[in-house]
Amino acid sequence: MVDPEQGRSAGSPRAGGTWRWLRWVGAIALIGLLVGEGVYLWPRLHESWRALTEIHWGFAAACVVTQAVSLSAFARVQKQLLHAGGVRITQRRSLSVIYGSTAMALTLPAGQVFSTAFTYRETRRWGASPVVASWQLAISGVIAALGLAVLGVTGAFLVGGSADPIALVVPVVGVVAIVLAVRYIRSHPQAIIAVGRWGLSKYNSLRNNDPDTGMVRLDEIVEQVRSVRLGPRDASLALGFSAVHRLADVACLGFACYAIGADPKIYGLLIAFSASKTVGSIPGAPGGLVIVDATLIATLTTAASISASQAVASALVYRLVSFILVALVGWIVFLVIFRKHQHEDLHFDLEVEQREMTELRTQQRPTPGDTSTTRE
Repeated sequence: MVDPEQGRSAGSPRAGGTWRWLRWVGAIALIGLLVGEGVYLWPRLHESWRALTEIHWGFAAACVVTQAVSLSAFARVQKQLLHAGGVRITQRRSLSVIYGSTAMALTLPAGQVFSTAFTYRETRRWGASPVVASWQLAISGVIAALGLAVLGVTGAFLVGGSADPIALVVPVVGVVAIVLAVRYIRSHPQAIIAVGRWGLSKYNSLRNNDPDTGMVRLDEIVEQVRSVRLGPRDASLALGFSAVHRLADVACLGFACYAIGADPKIYGLLIAFSASKTVGSIPGAPGGLVIVDATLIATLTTAASISASQAVASALVYRLVSFILVALVGWIVFLVIFRKHQHEDLHFDLEVEQREMTELRTQQRPTPGDTSTTRE
């Protein structure tokens, strides 16, 4: 039998070589993307630079403020959803996680994966159960997609074009389905437990497991779902702050245009914003380098009715604020507040595992004078 430590040390040089190779590939890809962006923007850079030298600093400051408002509103969405799950946190703690996770999503390859894992772990540190932490991530993501779809459809209707209703219906159905599922589980826990136990018994029979394997865990999950109480107040606040989050980001783009002297059409801003966020969600370069910028420039020129040089300058100002500045602040917040947490991850995982095992043993321990377990 191979000793685990020996196996780990034997594989470490290979892992280190693979990691160095990946870093070189990532660096070369990033340089290629930057060169490609420079080639794409070069014909318009002269006029764009002139617009930037005459920038209106009041609008530029408004651009920064509205971006901060957007992130703060998204932090309130997270705070409100966790409140519905019985987790009380301050706006400051929620906002710090939003900045840290956004920095990861913007700058790291596969940043959304790291961002989601980071948010989940910090949410668990605040006392959220696994179900509540996952539920919060799912609901906030679906609400964000709903807001983006509403903006895109609104822009398309205002410009006089046609919009695909599926883009709006799908996220609405997603939100309604998740909320109704949680409400049903809260109202009919025994029905869910009965179905779950039947499915587990069949699975255990096929795998030759003990008939009670997983039953306590099923009860625990149902109980965690029942702890989620998304009432009208929490739901309204979450939707309201989600709208503020999106509209403030659109305002940031608008102020970026005004800062360089452009006068964009409002519906064009909605279309440009929705298009850039949509392509930015496609896995690829960190922060959507090149593809987001090209989409912004193209849609601002065609839909918002501003010149190509103004579109380039507007996109540059907007990306400096929403990408560079936010990533910089986010990493500073991460290093100041959360860096210590990363060193404590192993201890945290062990504590969570020990706590959950203790809870399971407590649930399984028979009460005095009774041969049945607490599950039964």
